Amino acid sequence: MSALPFLLTLTQMRRLSPHFPRSHGVPRVDDRRVISGIIYVIRHGLQWRDAPAAYGPHKTLYNRFVRWSRLGVFDRVFAALAAEAGPPDRLMIDSTHLKAHRTAASLLKKGLFPRCIGRTKGGLNSKLHAVCDGQGRPVLMLLTEGQASDHRGAALLLPHLPPARELIGDRGYDSGRFRTALQDKGISPCIPSTRSRKVPIPHDTALYRQRHRIENMFGRLKDWRRIAMRYDRCAHTFFSAITLAATVTFWLGQ
Repeated sequence: MSALPFLLTLTQMRRLSPHFPRSHGVPRVDDRRVISGIIYVIRHGLQWRDAPAAYGPHKTLYNRFVRWSRLGVFDRVFAALAAEAGPPDRLMIDSTHLKAHRTAASLLKKGLFPRCIGRTKGGLNSKLHAVCDGQGRPVLMLLTEGQASDHRGAALLLPHLPPARELIGDRGYDSGRFRTALQDKGISPCIPSTRSRKVPIPHDTALYRQRHRIENMFGRLKDWRRIAMRYDRCAHTFFSAITLAATVTFWLGQ
């Protein structure tokens, strides 16, 4: 076996390890090696069997990723590290489409859990709704079918919004209900009015220019090939890949 190309430092592992499940019975294979292998596969868009041999058997990588996805480990790690930064002063909300590969969309829905794959003009895809802080770091994420509207995603994310001074969103979030709900939470909306409004609602144009940060965030997530193109059939494994990528890219540090 060649030298192990670890993608996580010892400092980063010390931040992650408290959120991992405890090992029962036989000790687990080296967490640092396995998590590095999982990150490598997701970042480069590989099939699991094509993972470099330096990370160990590909079945070990796959089984660890699927098992911990079902347990919600990666989701909890993302939430915990994002919470360490404290409440943000500013929030931004937006969504993006993630195209579903034929391996993810070829089978009929089975089981109790939704697959979060829908059909739009662009074909079969999923939709990622996200809320980020003023620095463009994601704090909340939600996966839905591709045809889900921005209003539906906003309504689902609204109860979980952290306290903030203001929220920036594009015209897709311009609704009286959403604006009122934000103001009830003490958050000032910075959302341009839709062209259909008879009386436009003014917004801070200088502040609105900061919205590019959430677009940049989506772009950095899509640099991970297994996120830009969805290969996973199960929504929970695909969402775990997204939360792992967000954790490594924005919250883990050096």
